Amino acid sequence: AASDVYKRQTPNGVKVTIMFEELLALGITDAEYDAYLINIGDGDQFSSGFVEINPNSKIPALMDHSNSTDEPIRVFESGAILLYLADKFNTLIPSELAARTECLSWLFWQMGSAPFLGGGFGHFYAYAPEKYEYPINRFAMEVKRQLDVLDRNLAERAYLCGDDYNISDMANYSWYGNLVLNNIYESREFLDVASYTNVARWATQIEERTAVQR
Repeated sequence: AASDVYKRQTPNGVKVTIMFEELLALGITDAEYDAYLINIGDGDQFSSGFVEINPNSKIPALMDHSNSTDEPIRVFESGAILLYLADKFNTLIPSELAARTECLSWLFWQMGSAPFLGGGFGHFYAYAPEKYEYPINRFAMEVKRQLDVLDRNLAERAYLCGDDYNISDMANYSWYGNLVLNNIYESREFLDVASYTNVARWATQIEERTAVQR
């Protein structure tokens, strides 16, 4: 395969395999990839081989062997991988400047917001050995604010940037779509995710895509 993807089925890992499957669904055979499971529970991400691919020791990471250069190209950070693949194959990202900029704004919005959802709310609500009310409420309020930002945007648009699905939708779906549809952190009632009806409609639309299912 042209690319090696090092990942686990976390939201950040899911983003990248969705992108590869969407590229393959478009008939882009150069997007064939091999996926390698990095068991973060066992500390695989700290092995010397993986640190060479991602100095930050986080999944996902990509090694692209398909370029004409002698050395493969490494890409780390899930948003950077989505942008790299969209630019490489010239698809799933708008080409016109204003539309491309809107797409990148929503992509970077997600990259900046996810630590509050996963590292903040998810950690204190679901994983922390002791449950403290203050951080749970602090991060829950921020996650609900983020859901409201998405919901208001999607009240007037089919997808985050308008009529067309792109990498910003993949990035945000992997976190917020999962949160609303699949009850991650078992927080459905606590966050009242059903009230964000536009987010649910958008996420369902994406979840039904063949590439996303694969």
